[in-house]
Amino acid sequence: MSTSQSTSLLPALLANIDEEQPLSVLHIGPALPETLDFFSGYRCKLHFIDLFAELPGLQVGDDSEVPPAALLAELLQWPAGTRIDLCLFWDLFNYLEGAVIRDLLTLLRPHLHSTSHGHCFAVHNLKTPQHAQVYGIRDTDQISVRGRPAPLPGYHPHTQGQLEKWLTGLRVSRSVLLADSRLEILLQVASPQR
Repeated sequence: MSTSQSTSLLPALLANIDEEQPLSVLHIGPALPETLDFFSGYRCKLHFIDLFAELPGLQVGDDSEVPPAALLAELLQWPAGTRIDLCLFWDLFNYLEGAVIRDLLTLLRPHLHSTSHGHCFAVHNLKTPQHAQVYGIRDTDQISVRGRPAPLPGYHPHTQGQLEKWLTGLRVSRSVLLADSRLEILLQVASPQR
């Protein structure tokens, strides 16, 4: 069963979309029917990559044969020239260590452009408990939220300040404190430093 969560930042994110232009969306997590319904109103290509299902292999220091950076490279293969306009990371960064976040953004960087944007959740307080939720988009101001059957491995949340150190090529453009001590964050491509 899914519930809805109001969002004040999603409308700002979606305001950047020109409905007449093709749109390319990276959605980190499983494909939810409401997200598919929402984007059916746009001329777009959706890329669903459920990195949450791969969390055990993305933990630094685990005993897997494939290092996290190599696993990410294997999972994030797109044809040359693929451009991503919108990245929906949801709460993924709360399950990745800083080095893995940096690896992920390094792999994404060639597919982002000057007007690419992103959305994610972080925490205001590091003691914030895991929510174990799956997210989607129900409407321009409503996020769909479903509980996961079990907690996810590797929960170590990050504050906005910590995330900003690891978001290679992206910067926080806006953030809002939510009632449950989480932060909703909008991202945009950082201007190259001179």
